[in-house]
Amino acid sequence: MLRGTSIPQPPSQDKRWKIIETTMRRNDFQPQALIESLHSVQQTFGFLDIPSMRWVAAALKVPLSKVYGVATFYHFFTLKPQGKHVCVVCMGTACYIKGGKQLLDEVQRHYGIAEGQTTKDGELSLAVARCIGACGLAPVVVVDGQVMAKSTSPQLIETIETKMERKQPV
Repeated sequence: MLRGTSIPQPPSQDKRWKIIETTMRRNDFQPQALIESLHSVQQTFGFLDIPSMRWVAAALKVPLSKVYGVATFYHFFTLKPQGKHVCVVCMGTACYIKGGKQLLDEVQRHYGIAEGQTTKDGELSLAVARCIGACGLAPVVVVDGQVMAKSTSPQLIETIETKMERKQPV
């Protein structure tokens, strides 16, 4: 960053903003650090909200429209708080053909939520990926970062239930 210039104040007094500031400082507050900075916000706070995107835009001196465009273009980013557990069903061509739609339908039915929603108790969020790049393992689901290959509905529900501690592992 140029001498004599400073970054704007973070959206709140939360000390975790220092983590994001460190990411941006490591990249000299260059606009090319946008995706990495947004990843840092998401990892730190769990989602991207308007105040955080405004702050990143101001600190990196990029238009808010560009920040919003990046945040909404990439599947990894979410603009609302996620549940304690996250289930991502791949709906790429191979996964769709091999049963991805049935997996998605079963999670929606079992938990009463639609794609992009979180259960009322905040335990589970359901997302869809257009392709996660593991076509040979189709259908693929990612639950809390764990990739499940050649998934079946019973396996998926059991994995989610175990992660939610509703059912003890055998």
